[in-house]
Amino acid sequence: MSEQVQYTEDNIKSLDWYEHIRLRPGMYIGKLGDGTSYDDGIYVLLKEIMDNSIDEFVMGHGKTVDIVIKDNVVTVRDYGRGIPLGKVIDCVSKINTGGKYDSRAFKKSVGLNGVGTKAVNALSSYFKVESVREGEVKAAEFKQGNIQKDHKIVATDAKNGTTMIFIPDESIFHNYQFRSQHIEKLLWNYCYLNTGLTIVFNGQKFKSEHGLKDLLTANLSEDPLYNAIHLRGEDIEMAITHTNSYGEDYYSFVNGQYTTQGGTHQVAFREAYVKVIRDFFGKDYEAVDVRSGIVAAVAVKVVEPVFESQTKTKLGSNEIEPNGKSMKAFVLEFLQKELDNFLHKNPETAQSLQKKILQSERERKELAGVAKLARERAKKANLHNKKLRDCKVHYNDKHDLAPDTTLFITEGDSASGSITISRNASTQGVFSLRGKPLNTFGMTKKVVYENEEFNLLQAALDIEDGLETLRYNKVVIATDADVDGMHIRLLIITFFIQFFPDLVKHGHLYVLQTPLFRVRNKKVTFYCYSEAERVEAIEKCGPKPEITRFKGLGEISPDEFKNFIGPDIRLEPVIIGKDSHLKEMLEFFMGKNTPDRQEFIIKNLKIEKDDAAVVIETAVEESEA
Repeated sequence: MSEQVQYTEDNIKSLDWYEHIRLRPGMYIGKLGDGTSYDDGIYVLLKEIMDNSIDEFVMGHGKTVDIVIKDNVVTVRDYGRGIPLGKVIDCVSKINTGGKYDSRAFKKSVGLNGVGTKAVNALSSYFKVESVREGEVKAAEFKQGNIQKDHKIVATDAKNGTTMIFIPDESIFHNYQFRSQHIEKLLWNYCYLNTGLTIVFNGQKFKSEHGLKDLLTANLSEDPLYNAIHLRGEDIEMAITHTNSYGEDYYSFVNGQYTTQGGTHQVAFREAYVKVIRDFFGKDYEAVDVRSGIVAAVAVKVVEPVFESQTKTKLGSNEIEPNGKSMKAFVLEFLQKELDNFLHKNPETAQSLQKKILQSERERKELAGVAKLARERAKKANLHNKKLRDCKVHYNDKHDLAPDTTLFITEGDSASGSITISRNASTQGVFSLRGKPLNTFGMTKKVVYENEEFNLLQAALDIEDGLETLRYNKVVIATDADVDGMHIRLLIITFFIQFFPDLVKHGHLYVLQTPLFRVRNKKVTFYCYSEAERVEAIEKCGPKPEITRFKGLGEISPDEFKNFIGPDIRLEPVIIGKDSHLKEMLEFFMGKNTPDRQEFIIKNLKIEKDDAAVVIETAVEESEA
């Protein structure tokens, strides 16, 4: 009989506020991460501090926010009213303490539970707060939530405002690195939603004059079919256009918070938009045809918003204020008036819209037959699908996509075998390609259904009708670090950008980084991802270490592979830059522009020079195929 565990008063523990946050950081900031993904914890920390500065701007205090990030030290300085000096320490170290509980001071703020700044404090190895009000300054310094220095109030000539400095704790955020592209995206969104606000980040100025219209212009990766429709009302703003791309692309916000997972406001917009368009044209168009190719930004302001998590990525509120008008009614009434008026006043835009709807309708009907057969093939294949080794968990208890779910796309039996044995079968799946995939540049979506591998990959991800049913949060291309591997990687990226650009735009596509070398002696082993790391490892190992060059994933044993797809996994996000134009980019890499591409490859080649000719020859052959 097993020994029973005693349950006494000694089992009852009370944690200090910072201990609880550090023990369960996911409750407060979502996933941790290393900075690879835009929603990793270190960016949530920055956002929590920024939200307070933005709330000050919204209330009419301080038009500029200065941010400096250097050597993982983050400094945020605003020019608002400053925290009342007698409450500076309480506001950053006492849960459920803050000015936002007083609705007179903050009517439509994002953070209403008084947790955000405290979470940053608790999860930082160093945290300092400094408040300036009317010629006086008060500061306090902390370590992992514990106060270290309580500075006295002294006189100052500095302008009013608050400065917060923090260093994310490396014991919680392992091997993290701030990536400027993720930070810039966050800061631009703040500016798009707050015209007149200026943010200065490491000397770079961010400012928007036209709000959400600027957001669409900056994020469009294809030419729009018409100039963006820009609508503004009290507590609501929208910008809408269409491209010839597939799917739907939304940027939704609540009280300045980027709700990456949408919510009730985004659902309300999608439904209301279809109804208004149907009523305007007097035609009962299919919803999928009305929304195909849409790119829209929607921002609402809600009194006491209810989010589905502390990280506020999905709005749960059904009303714009307690016991007020429903979100659906609010959005519908706005569009019925403003969008309908706009289309009557701009017949050319209305004509472009209807032309796009009819084009989508034709394409859908042409695809209907082949898509039905393809779906049936995919269902049969899934019964004994050797290509997909699925994971067990896809969604959390709220039916949202679990953040750790990953699908590795790999090529070859040996590579897929190593990953399959090494993976965490609970959250990591493997999809095995057979040889090089087809170059899909310039092809229609019909090829997705006619090509067996693309059809099965689409079915495995469940993205035929958009990202709402996506089964994996991270789609990771895992190919060898050689010429063929790089070529396969490019072909897969082309496929996703061509037919499922939303997957890339919303940060779901990555490339797996695997070590090029193993350097070891009898005591230590180093895995090196670059030549510089190899040289450093040799110095640490001393004379005559054993050096192994990995040329393929299949050469790495499953036991070793666990190190590379576990907690310390290195992923490189596939990012479509702010100034990227998808059609031109794909034309350059996969079209028939051989001399330009040859010159680019020679200048940017990062593998052995002896392989340069092979890379160029491969690219030429592919574009001419």
